[in-house]
Amino acid sequence: MEVDQFLDTRGLNCPLPLLKTKQALNKLTTGQVLKVVATDAGSVRDFKAFTDRSDHELLEMFSADAEYTYLIRRG
Repeated sequence: MEVDQFLDTRGLNCPLPLLKTKQALNKLTTGQVLKVVATDAGSVRDFKAFTDRSDHELLEMFSADAEYTYLIRRG
C-alpha cells in the first residue's frame, strides 16, 4: 500500500500520539494515507475510537516488538 506520510510517535504517551496524528491528518488531502508508529499501548484503543467517530478510515493496524503501526486514510 502506498503511504503518503510517515509519523513516528514512538516514546510518546497518551494523548500525544493521537494529537500528533490528528495534526498530520489535517495536512493531508482526502484519500491520502498516513502511517503512524507508536509505542503507547493505549494508542490501540485511542486510534480505534478516533477513526470510528471521524471521517478517517483505519485501513490496517498491527503490532510487533512493542510497536503499534496504523495506516489511516484521510476522509
